[in-house]
Amino acid sequence: MSTTSSYRTILRSSSIIGGAQVINILVGLIRMKIVAVLIGPTGVGLIGLYANLVQAATTVAGLGIGNVGTRRIATAHAEGGAGEVGRTRRILFWGALILAALGALGFWLLRGIIAEQMLDDPEKSKYVAWLAIGVALNVGAVSQSALLTGMRRIGDLARINVLAGILGTIVNIVILWIWGMQGLIAVVLVSPAVTFMLGHIFVSRLGPLEGRRPILREMMSEWGEMARLGFAFMLSGVVATVGALVVRTLVQRELGPDALGQFQAAWVIGMTYLGVVLSAMGTDYFPRLTAVINDPKAATRMVNEQTEVALLLTAPILLTMLGFVPWVISLLYTSDFAPAVEILRWQLLGDILKVMSWPMAFVIVAAGAGKTFVGTETAAMSVFALGTFIGLPMLGVTATGVAFLAMYVVYLPLVYWQARLRINFRMSEAVRKQTIIFLLAAIVVDLTSRWYQPAGATIGILSAVAMGFWALISLSKLTEAKGKLGRIAAFGERVREWTIRER
Repeated sequence: MSTTSSYRTILRSSSIIGGAQVINILVGLIRMKIVAVLIGPTGVGLIGLYANLVQAATTVAGLGIGNVGTRRIATAHAEGGAGEVGRTRRILFWGALILAALGALGFWLLRGIIAEQMLDDPEKSKYVAWLAIGVALNVGAVSQSALLTGMRRIGDLARINVLAGILGTIVNIVILWIWGMQGLIAVVLVSPAVTFMLGHIFVSRLGPLEGRRPILREMMSEWGEMARLGFAFMLSGVVATVGALVVRTLVQRELGPDALGQFQAAWVIGMTYLGVVLSAMGTDYFPRLTAVINDPKAATRMVNEQTEVALLLTAPILLTMLGFVPWVISLLYTSDFAPAVEILRWQLLGDILKVMSWPMAFVIVAAGAGKTFVGTETAAMSVFALGTFIGLPMLGVTATGVAFLAMYVVYLPLVYWQARLRINFRMSEAVRKQTIIFLLAAIVVDLTSRWYQPAGATIGILSAVAMGFWALISLSKLTEAKGKLGRIAAFGERVREWTIRER
Protein backbone atom coordinates (compact mmCIF):
# COMPACT_ATOMS: atom_id res chain seq x y z
CA MET A 1 0.00 0.00 0.00
CA SER A 2 1.39 3.42 -0.98
CA THR A 3 1.84 6.18 1.60
CA THR A 4 -0.95 8.23 0.02
CA SER A 5 -3.33 5.25 0.05
CA SER A 6 -2.45 4.55 3.67
CA TYR A 7 -3.27 8.11 4.71
CA ARG A 8 -6.52 7.91 2.75
CA THR A 9 -7.45 4.67 4.51
CA ILE A 10 -6.72 6.18 7.93
CA LEU A 11 -8.69 9.32 7.12
CA ARG A 12 -11.60 7.38 5.63
CA SER A 13 -12.01 5.09 8.64
CA SER A 14 -11.51 8.03 11.00
CA SER A 15 -14.15 10.04 9.16
CA ILE A 16 -16.72 7.22 9.26
CA ILE A 17 -16.22 6.21 12.88
CA GLY A 18 -15.41 9.77 13.91
CA GLY A 19 -18.52 11.09 12.18
CA ALA A 20 -20.62 8.64 14.15
CA GLN A 21 -18.89 9.74 17.33
CA VAL A 22 -19.57 13.41 16.54
CA ILE A 23 -23.28 12.66 16.30
CA ASN A 24 -23.08 10.71 19.55
CA ILE A 25 -21.28 13.61 21.20
CA LEU A 26 -24.01 16.02 20.17
CA VAL A 27 -26.66 13.62 21.46
CA GLY A 28 -24.57 13.08 24.59
CA LEU A 29 -24.42 16.82 25.25
CA ILE A 30 -28.18 16.91 25.45
CA ARG A 31 -28.28 13.76 27.56
CA MET A 32 -25.65 14.98 30.03
CA LYS A 33 -27.39 18.30 30.55
CA ILE A 34 -30.82 16.76 31.15
CA VAL A 35 -29.45 14.00 33.38
CA ALA A 36 -27.47 16.53 35.43
CA VAL A 37 -30.57 18.66 35.96
CA LEU A 38 -32.80 15.69 36.83
CA ILE A 39 -30.58 13.82 39.31
CA GLY A 40 -27.59 16.07 40.14
CA PRO A 41 -23.99 15.05 40.98
CA THR A 42 -25.00 12.16 43.25
CA GLY A 43 -27.06 10.45 40.56
CA VAL A 44 -24.46 11.06 37.85
CA GLY A 45 -21.77 9.56 40.08
CA LEU A 46 -23.82 6.44 40.87
CA ILE A 47 -24.62 5.87 37.19
CA GLY A 48 -20.89 6.03 36.42
CA LEU A 49 -20.08 3.63 39.24
CA TYR A 50 -22.77 1.11 38.22
CA ALA A 51 -21.69 1.31 34.58
CA ASN A 52 -18.06 0.79 35.59
CA LEU A 53 -19.06 -2.34 37.56
CA VAL A 54 -20.82 -3.76 34.50
CA GLN A 55 -17.84 -2.94 32.29
CA ALA A 56 -15.37 -4.55 34.68
CA ALA A 57 -17.45 -7.73 34.85
CA THR A 58 -17.87 -7.73 31.06
CA THR A 59 -14.12 -7.52 30.60
CA VAL A 60 -13.56 -10.56 32.80
CA ALA A 61 -16.47 -12.56 31.40
CA GLY A 62 -15.62 -11.72 27.77
CA LEU A 63 -12.12 -13.24 28.10
CA GLY A 64 -10.73 -11.03 25.33
CA ILE A 65 -13.37 -12.16 22.85
CA GLY A 66 -13.46 -8.73 21.20
CA ASN A 67 -9.79 -8.71 20.16
CA VAL A 68 -9.42 -12.44 19.57
CA GLY A 69 -12.73 -12.68 17.71
CA THR A 70 -11.73 -9.79 15.45
CA ARG A 71 -8.44 -11.45 14.55
CA ARG A 72 -10.08 -14.84 13.90
CA ILE A 73 -12.84 -13.41 11.71
CA ALA A 74 -10.41 -11.15 9.82
CA THR A 75 -8.12 -14.12 9.08
CA ALA A 76 -11.02 -16.32 7.99
CA HIS A 77 -12.44 -13.54 5.83
CA ALA A 78 -9.10 -12.87 4.12
CA GLU A 79 -7.85 -16.44 3.67
CA GLY A 80 -10.64 -18.97 4.04
CA GLY A 81 -13.57 -17.57 2.11
CA ALA A 82 -17.26 -17.69 3.01
CA GLY A 83 -17.12 -21.28 4.27
CA GLU A 84 -14.38 -20.60 6.81
CA VAL A 85 -16.11 -17.38 7.90
CA GLY A 86 -19.31 -19.33 8.53
CA ARG A 87 -17.48 -21.94 10.59
CA THR A 88 -15.69 -19.27 12.65
CA ARG A 89 -18.92 -17.34 13.18
CA ARG A 90 -20.61 -20.44 14.64
CA ILE A 91 -17.69 -21.01 17.01
CA LEU A 92 -17.71 -17.34 18.04
CA PHE A 93 -21.48 -17.35 18.60
CA TRP A 94 -21.58 -20.36 20.90
CA GLY A 95 -18.45 -19.27 22.73
CA ALA A 96 -19.95 -15.82 23.37
CA LEU A 97 -23.22 -17.37 24.55
CA ILE A 98 -21.43 -19.53 27.11
CA LEU A 99 -19.26 -16.64 28.33
CA ALA A 100 -22.29 -14.36 28.64
CA ALA A 101 -24.19 -16.91 30.72
CA LEU A 102 -21.22 -17.64 33.00
CA GLY A 103 -20.45 -13.94 33.39
CA ALA A 104 -24.01 -13.06 34.37
CA LEU A 105 -24.22 -15.99 36.81
CA GLY A 106 -20.90 -15.11 38.46
CA PHE A 107 -21.87 -11.45 38.84
CA TRP A 108 -25.22 -12.41 40.36
CA LEU A 109 -23.57 -14.76 42.86
CA LEU A 110 -21.12 -12.03 43.92
CA ARG A 111 -23.80 -9.32 44.24
CA GLY A 112 -23.48 -9.14 48.04
CA ILE A 113 -19.71 -8.79 48.03
CA ILE A 114 -19.85 -6.17 45.27
CA ALA A 115 -22.44 -4.10 47.15
CA GLU A 116 -20.47 -4.23 50.38
CA GLN A 117 -16.95 -3.67 49.02
CA MET A 118 -17.57 -1.38 46.03
CA LEU A 119 -20.69 0.52 47.06
CA ASP A 120 -20.11 0.41 50.83
CA ASP A 121 -23.78 -0.50 51.26
CA PRO A 122 -24.85 -4.19 51.58
CA GLU A 123 -28.48 -3.16 51.12
CA LYS A 124 -27.75 -2.31 47.47
CA SER A 125 -27.15 -5.99 46.61
CA LYS A 126 -30.71 -6.31 45.29
CA TYR A 127 -30.00 -3.53 42.80
CA VAL A 128 -26.59 -4.93 41.86
CA ALA A 129 -28.23 -8.27 41.01
CA TRP A 130 -30.06 -6.65 38.07
CA LEU A 131 -26.76 -5.51 36.57
CA ALA A 132 -25.97 -9.16 35.75
CA ILE A 133 -28.32 -8.75 32.76
CA GLY A 134 -26.13 -5.92 31.51
CA VAL A 135 -23.04 -8.12 31.75
CA ALA A 136 -24.61 -10.81 29.57
CA LEU A 137 -25.85 -8.30 26.99
CA ASN A 138 -22.48 -6.56 26.87
CA VAL A 139 -20.59 -9.81 26.18
CA GLY A 140 -23.00 -10.53 23.35
CA ALA A 141 -22.58 -7.01 21.95
CA VAL A 142 -18.78 -7.30 22.09
CA SER A 143 -18.88 -10.53 20.07
CA GLN A 144 -21.14 -8.86 17.48
CA SER A 145 -18.72 -5.95 17.23
CA ALA A 146 -15.80 -8.37 16.81
CA LEU A 147 -17.59 -10.05 13.89
CA LEU A 148 -18.41 -6.77 12.13
CA THR A 149 -14.92 -5.37 12.75
CA GLY A 150 -13.21 -8.51 11.48
CA MET A 151 -15.25 -8.28 8.28
CA ARG A 152 -14.39 -4.56 8.00
CA ARG A 153 -18.06 -3.51 8.18
CA ILE A 154 -17.06 -0.05 9.39
CA GLY A 155 -20.26 1.56 8.12
CA ASP A 156 -22.42 -0.87 10.08
CA LEU A 157 -20.41 -0.23 13.24
CA ALA A 158 -20.89 3.51 12.80
CA ARG A 159 -24.66 3.08 12.32
CA ILE A 160 -24.90 0.96 15.47
CA ASN A 161 -23.05 3.62 17.47
CA VAL A 162 -25.27 6.43 16.23
CA LEU A 163 -28.57 4.60 16.64
CA ALA A 164 -27.58 3.24 20.05
CA GLY A 165 -26.68 6.73 21.21
CA ILE A 166 -29.93 8.28 20.03
CA LEU A 167 -32.27 5.51 21.19
CA GLY A 168 -30.44 5.12 24.50
CA THR A 169 -30.68 8.83 25.21
CA ILE A 170 -34.42 8.95 24.55
CA VAL A 171 -35.14 5.93 26.74
CA ASN A 172 -32.85 7.15 29.54
CA ILE A 173 -34.47 10.57 29.68
CA VAL A 174 -37.92 9.01 29.86
CA ILE A 175 -36.82 6.69 32.68
CA LEU A 176 -35.27 9.49 34.74
CA TRP A 177 -38.21 11.81 34.08
CA ILE A 178 -40.65 9.24 35.46
CA TRP A 179 -38.64 7.50 38.20
CA GLY A 180 -35.74 9.85 38.96
CA MET A 181 -33.14 8.32 41.29
CA GLN A 182 -35.19 5.10 41.47
CA GLY A 183 -34.46 4.42 37.81
CA LEU A 184 -30.64 4.43 37.88
CA ILE A 185 -30.25 0.68 37.39
CA ALA A 186 -32.61 0.75 34.42
CA VAL A 187 -30.61 3.62 32.92
CA VAL A 188 -27.40 1.58 33.13
CA LEU A 189 -29.07 -1.43 31.46
CA VAL A 190 -30.47 0.58 28.54
CA SER A 191 -27.16 0.96 26.70
CA PRO A 192 -26.23 -2.77 26.67
CA ALA A 193 -29.78 -3.71 25.68
CA VAL A 194 -30.03 -1.24 22.80
CA THR A 195 -26.52 -1.97 21.53
CA PHE A 196 -27.12 -5.74 21.58
CA MET A 197 -30.46 -5.39 19.80
CA LEU A 198 -28.98 -3.22 17.03
CA GLY A 199 -25.94 -5.49 16.73
CA HIS A 200 -28.24 -8.48 16.23
CA ILE A 201 -30.09 -6.67 13.45
CA PHE A 202 -26.93 -5.75 11.53
CA VAL A 203 -25.30 -9.16 12.01
CA SER A 204 -28.43 -10.84 10.67
CA ARG A 205 -28.02 -8.76 7.49
CA LEU A 206 -24.74 -10.53 6.74
CA GLY A 207 -26.77 -13.38 5.31
CA PRO A 208 -27.01 -17.10 6.10
CA LEU A 209 -23.99 -18.95 7.38
CA GLU A 210 -22.08 -21.02 4.86
CA GLY A 211 -19.64 -23.86 5.37
CA ARG A 212 -19.85 -26.92 7.55
CA ARG A 213 -21.01 -26.99 11.15
CA PRO A 214 -18.12 -27.65 13.55
CA ILE A 215 -18.53 -30.53 15.98
CA LEU A 216 -18.37 -29.97 19.75
CA ARG A 217 -14.82 -31.33 20.11
CA GLU A 218 -13.64 -28.98 17.38
CA MET A 219 -15.36 -26.01 19.00
CA MET A 220 -13.88 -26.83 22.39
CA SER A 221 -10.39 -26.93 20.88
CA GLU A 222 -10.96 -23.54 19.21
CA TRP A 223 -12.39 -22.08 22.44
CA GLY A 224 -9.33 -23.24 24.35
CA GLU A 225 -6.99 -21.57 21.89
CA MET A 226 -9.09 -18.38 21.86
CA ALA A 227 -9.09 -18.34 25.66
CA ARG A 228 -5.30 -18.61 25.78
CA LEU A 229 -4.92 -15.78 23.30
CA GLY A 230 -7.64 -13.71 24.91
CA PHE A 231 -6.41 -14.06 28.48
CA ALA A 232 -3.80 -11.32 28.10
CA PHE A 233 -6.34 -9.00 26.47
CA MET A 234 -8.75 -9.75 29.29
CA LEU A 235 -6.13 -8.99 31.92
CA SER A 236 -5.24 -5.66 30.30
CA GLY A 237 -8.91 -4.76 30.12
CA VAL A 238 -9.39 -5.76 33.75
CA VAL A 239 -6.47 -3.57 34.77
CA ALA A 240 -8.01 -0.55 33.01
CA THR A 241 -11.55 -1.03 34.27
CA VAL A 242 -10.55 -2.04 37.79
CA GLY A 243 -8.15 0.91 37.95
CA ALA A 244 -10.97 3.30 37.06
CA LEU A 245 -13.23 1.50 39.54
CA VAL A 246 -10.65 1.86 42.31
CA VAL A 247 -10.38 5.59 41.64
CA ARG A 248 -14.17 5.97 41.74
CA THR A 249 -14.35 3.97 44.97
CA LEU A 250 -11.62 6.11 46.57
CA VAL A 251 -13.40 9.32 45.60
CA GLN A 252 -16.74 8.14 46.94
CA ARG A 253 -15.28 6.84 50.21
CA GLU A 254 -13.09 9.89 50.88
CA LEU A 255 -15.18 12.75 49.49
CA GLY A 256 -18.72 11.43 49.05
CA PRO A 257 -21.15 10.92 46.16
CA ASP A 258 -21.15 14.58 45.03
CA ALA A 259 -17.39 14.49 44.40
CA LEU A 260 -17.86 11.20 42.54
CA GLY A 261 -20.39 12.92 40.29
CA GLN A 262 -17.94 15.75 39.61
CA PHE A 263 -15.22 13.26 38.67
CA GLN A 264 -17.67 11.40 36.44
CA ALA A 265 -18.66 14.64 34.69
CA ALA A 266 -15.05 15.46 33.74
CA TRP A 267 -14.31 11.82 32.85
CA VAL A 268 -17.27 11.54 30.46
CA ILE A 269 -16.32 14.74 28.62
CA GLY A 270 -12.67 13.73 28.32
CA MET A 271 -13.44 10.22 27.09
CA THR A 272 -16.27 11.25 24.76
CA TYR A 273 -14.53 13.79 22.55
CA LEU A 274 -11.43 11.59 22.18
CA GLY A 275 -13.67 8.85 20.79
CA VAL A 276 -13.83 10.80 17.53
CA VAL A 277 -10.17 9.91 16.90
CA LEU A 278 -9.37 6.85 19.00
CA SER A 279 -12.35 4.68 18.03
CA ALA A 280 -11.00 4.28 14.50
CA MET A 281 -7.75 2.79 15.79
CA GLY A 282 -9.31 -0.41 17.07
CA THR A 283 -11.59 -0.69 14.06
CA ASP A 284 -9.17 -0.12 11.19
CA TYR A 285 -5.62 0.58 12.35
CA PHE A 286 -5.17 -2.50 14.56
CA PRO A 287 -6.00 -5.10 11.84
CA ARG A 288 -3.74 -3.30 9.32
CA LEU A 289 -0.87 -3.02 11.80
CA THR A 290 -1.16 -6.71 12.66
CA ALA A 291 -0.73 -7.58 8.97
CA VAL A 292 2.63 -5.75 8.70
CA ILE A 293 4.00 -6.15 12.24
CA ASN A 294 6.80 -8.45 11.00
CA ASP A 295 8.02 -5.73 8.64
CA PRO A 296 9.63 -3.13 10.95
CA LYS A 297 9.88 -0.40 8.31
CA ALA A 298 6.27 -0.75 7.20
CA ALA A 299 5.04 -0.95 10.80
CA THR A 300 7.05 2.12 11.83
CA ARG A 301 5.66 4.07 8.88
CA MET A 302 2.12 3.04 9.78
CA VAL A 303 2.52 4.04 13.44
CA ASN A 304 3.85 7.45 12.46
CA GLU A 305 1.06 7.96 9.93
CA GLN A 306 -1.61 7.06 12.46
CA THR A 307 -0.05 9.31 15.11
CA GLU A 308 0.24 12.21 12.67
CA VAL A 309 -3.40 11.99 11.63
CA ALA A 310 -4.56 11.55 15.24
CA LEU A 311 -2.68 14.66 16.36
CA LEU A 312 -3.95 16.71 13.43
CA LEU A 313 -7.57 15.73 14.13
CA THR A 314 -7.33 16.13 17.90
CA ALA A 315 -5.50 19.45 18.24
CA PRO A 316 -8.30 21.86 17.23
CA ILE A 317 -10.85 20.13 19.48
CA LEU A 318 -8.57 19.92 22.50
CA LEU A 319 -7.35 23.53 22.29
CA THR A 320 -10.93 24.76 22.05
CA MET A 321 -11.91 22.65 25.05
CA LEU A 322 -8.95 23.94 27.08
CA GLY A 323 -9.94 27.52 26.42
CA PHE A 324 -13.60 27.04 27.29
CA VAL A 325 -13.48 24.47 30.14
CA PRO A 326 -15.57 26.45 32.69
CA TRP A 327 -18.23 27.26 30.11
CA VAL A 328 -18.24 23.66 28.81
CA ILE A 329 -18.96 22.34 32.32
CA SER A 330 -21.60 25.02 32.90
CA LEU A 331 -23.25 24.29 29.54
CA LEU A 332 -23.28 20.51 29.88
CA TYR A 333 -24.05 20.25 33.58
CA THR A 334 -25.05 22.67 36.36
CA SER A 335 -23.31 24.93 38.87
CA ASP A 336 -23.08 21.96 41.26
CA PHE A 337 -20.41 20.49 38.97
CA ALA A 338 -18.00 23.48 39.20
CA PRO A 339 -15.15 21.43 40.79
CA ALA A 340 -15.06 19.34 37.59
CA VAL A 341 -13.42 22.31 35.82
CA GLU A 342 -10.01 21.70 37.43
CA ILE A 343 -10.25 17.95 36.90
CA LEU A 344 -10.96 18.40 33.20
CA ARG A 345 -8.11 20.87 32.69
CA TRP A 346 -5.56 18.34 33.91
CA GLN A 347 -7.22 15.51 31.98
CA LEU A 348 -7.07 17.45 28.72
CA LEU A 349 -3.30 17.89 29.09
CA GLY A 350 -3.03 14.15 29.72
CA ASP A 351 -5.10 13.48 26.60
CA ILE A 352 -2.33 14.89 24.39
CA LEU A 353 0.03 12.22 25.69
CA LYS A 354 -2.73 9.61 25.39
CA VAL A 355 -3.25 10.36 21.69
CA MET A 356 0.51 10.02 21.11
CA SER A 357 0.84 6.78 23.08
CA TRP A 358 -2.06 4.77 21.65
CA PRO A 359 -0.62 4.05 18.17
CA MET A 360 2.60 2.80 19.80
CA ALA A 361 0.69 0.71 22.36
CA PHE A 362 -0.99 -1.18 19.51
CA VAL A 363 2.47 -2.36 18.42
CA ILE A 364 2.69 -4.45 21.59
CA VAL A 365 -0.73 -6.00 20.97
CA ALA A 366 -0.12 -6.62 17.27
CA ALA A 367 3.16 -8.35 18.12
CA GLY A 368 1.29 -10.74 20.40
CA ALA A 369 3.26 -9.68 23.49
CA GLY A 370 0.36 -10.14 25.89
CA LYS A 371 2.37 -10.22 29.12
CA THR A 372 4.23 -7.05 28.20
CA PHE A 373 1.00 -5.30 27.32
CA VAL A 374 -0.52 -6.26 30.67
CA GLY A 375 2.62 -5.01 32.42
CA THR A 376 2.52 -1.58 30.76
CA GLU A 377 -1.22 -1.19 31.43
CA THR A 378 -0.74 -2.22 35.06
CA ALA A 379 2.11 0.25 35.59
CA ALA A 380 0.07 3.10 34.12
CA MET A 381 -3.13 2.37 36.06
CA SER A 382 -1.13 1.93 39.25
CA VAL A 383 0.17 5.48 38.83
CA PHE A 384 -3.42 6.69 38.33
CA ALA A 385 -4.78 4.91 41.41
CA LEU A 386 -1.79 5.67 43.64
CA GLY A 387 -1.70 9.31 42.55
CA THR A 388 -5.39 9.66 43.37
CA PHE A 389 -4.93 7.98 46.76
CA ILE A 390 -2.04 10.27 47.71
CA GLY A 391 -3.55 13.42 46.25
CA LEU A 392 -7.14 13.28 47.53
CA PRO A 393 -6.34 14.53 51.07
CA MET A 394 -4.28 17.43 49.67
CA LEU A 395 -6.03 18.43 46.44
CA GLY A 396 -9.52 17.04 46.85
CA VAL A 397 -11.22 15.70 43.73
CA THR A 398 -8.77 17.66 41.52
CA ALA A 399 -6.23 14.94 42.40
CA THR A 400 -7.93 12.62 39.90
CA GLY A 401 -7.07 14.97 37.03
CA VAL A 402 -3.45 15.40 38.16
CA ALA A 403 -3.11 11.62 38.55
CA PHE A 404 -4.53 11.12 35.04
CA LEU A 405 -1.81 13.35 33.58
CA ALA A 406 0.85 11.55 35.65
CA MET A 407 -0.39 8.20 34.31
CA TYR A 408 0.36 9.16 30.71
CA VAL A 409 3.65 10.84 31.63
CA VAL A 410 4.70 7.32 32.68
CA TYR A 411 2.83 5.38 29.98
CA LEU A 412 4.16 7.25 26.92
CA PRO A 413 7.87 6.46 27.52
CA LEU A 414 6.98 2.85 28.33
CA VAL A 415 5.16 2.18 25.05
CA TYR A 416 7.76 4.13 23.06
CA TRP A 417 10.47 1.91 24.54
CA GLN A 418 8.50 -1.23 23.68
CA ALA A 419 7.85 -0.04 20.12
CA ARG A 420 11.55 0.70 19.76
CA LEU A 421 12.43 -2.82 20.92
CA ARG A 422 9.94 -4.60 18.67
CA ILE A 423 10.00 -2.67 15.37
CA ASN A 424 12.96 -0.30 15.91
CA PHE A 425 10.43 2.53 15.99
CA ARG A 426 11.56 6.12 15.58
CA MET A 427 9.25 9.10 15.64
CA SER A 428 9.14 10.93 12.30
CA GLU A 429 10.12 14.57 11.98
CA ALA A 430 6.53 15.55 11.15
CA VAL A 431 5.20 13.91 14.33
CA ARG A 432 7.92 15.51 16.46
CA LYS A 433 7.15 18.95 15.06
CA GLN A 434 3.41 18.54 15.59
CA THR A 435 3.92 17.29 19.13
CA ILE A 436 6.10 20.23 20.17
CA ILE A 437 3.73 22.83 18.67
CA PHE A 438 0.66 21.10 20.11
CA LEU A 439 2.11 20.82 23.61
CA LEU A 440 3.33 24.43 23.67
CA ALA A 441 -0.02 25.74 22.45
CA ALA A 442 -1.91 23.66 25.02
CA ILE A 443 0.29 24.84 27.91
CA VAL A 444 -0.09 28.49 26.88
CA VAL A 445 -3.89 28.18 26.62
CA ASP A 446 -4.11 26.35 29.95
CA LEU A 447 -1.92 28.82 31.88
CA THR A 448 -3.67 31.83 30.35
CA SER A 449 -7.09 30.38 31.20
CA ARG A 450 -6.09 29.90 34.83
CA TRP A 451 -4.83 33.49 34.97
CA TYR A 452 -7.69 35.22 33.10
CA GLN A 453 -10.42 33.06 31.58
CA PRO A 454 -11.55 35.39 28.72
CA ALA A 455 -7.96 35.72 27.51
CA GLY A 456 -7.52 31.95 27.67
CA ALA A 457 -10.68 31.44 25.64
CA THR A 458 -9.48 33.91 23.01
CA ILE A 459 -6.06 32.30 22.68
CA GLY A 460 -7.68 28.87 22.71
CA ILE A 461 -10.00 29.59 19.81
CA LEU A 462 -7.28 31.35 17.79
CA SER A 463 -4.91 28.42 18.36
CA ALA A 464 -7.65 25.95 17.45
CA VAL A 465 -8.41 27.79 14.20
CA ALA A 466 -4.71 27.90 13.30
CA MET A 467 -4.24 24.21 14.11
CA GLY A 468 -7.43 23.35 12.22
CA PHE A 469 -6.22 25.20 9.14
CA TRP A 470 -2.86 23.45 9.41
CA ALA A 471 -4.60 20.07 9.77
CA LEU A 472 -6.76 20.74 6.72
CA ILE A 473 -3.76 21.69 4.59
CA SER A 474 -1.65 18.78 5.84
CA LEU A 475 -4.34 16.14 5.37
CA SER A 476 -5.21 17.48 1.91
CA LYS A 477 -1.57 17.28 0.91
CA LEU A 478 -0.95 13.86 2.45
CA THR A 479 -3.97 12.32 0.72
CA GLU A 480 -3.38 14.21 -2.54
CA ALA A 481 -6.93 15.48 -2.35
CA LYS A 482 -8.52 17.04 -5.43
CA GLY A 483 -11.19 19.73 -5.80
CA LYS A 484 -11.66 22.22 -2.97
CA LEU A 485 -9.39 20.36 -0.55
CA GLY A 486 -6.67 20.24 -3.17
CA ARG A 487 -6.95 23.98 -3.75
CA ILE A 488 -6.74 24.58 0.01
CA ALA A 489 -3.57 22.52 0.20
CA ALA A 490 -2.05 24.43 -2.72
CA PHE A 491 -2.96 27.74 -1.09
CA GLY A 492 -1.38 26.65 2.19
CA GLU A 493 1.80 25.63 0.38
CA ARG A 494 1.99 29.06 -1.30
CA VAL A 495 1.55 30.76 2.10
CA ARG A 496 4.36 28.63 3.55
CA GLU A 497 6.71 29.45 0.67
CA TRP A 498 5.88 33.16 0.97
CA THR A 499 6.62 33.07 4.70
CA ILE A 500 10.01 31.42 4.09
CA ARG A 501 10.93 34.02 1.43
CA GLU A 502 9.96 36.90 3.77
CA ARG A 503 12.25 35.52 6.44
